[in-house]
Amino acid sequence: MSARLVEAEAMTFKYSVTLPISGGNKLRRFREWAEEHVPALSYSLPVQTPIKTETMTIKLLSIEDRRVLLEAFAKSSRV
Repeated sequence: MSARLVEAEAMTFKYSVTLPISGGNKLRRFREWAEEHVPALSYSLPVQTPIKTETMTIKLLSIEDRRVLLEAFAKSSRV
């Protein structure tokens, strides 16, 4: 297990944001997008997401992380 994941497990993700994302492989696509656009951000994803859903909720450590994620999402092409 990577150090980043072990570190994240000990953290409390009190904040969340729900983003529009449809289609398959939502978790993989979000991880790839996050690595490119917000690589320093710590987040927690759901274990799985049904293919039929049109949104996904990401848990974050702080309200500042939420702001950073939303700004990056607005500036980039969608996930």
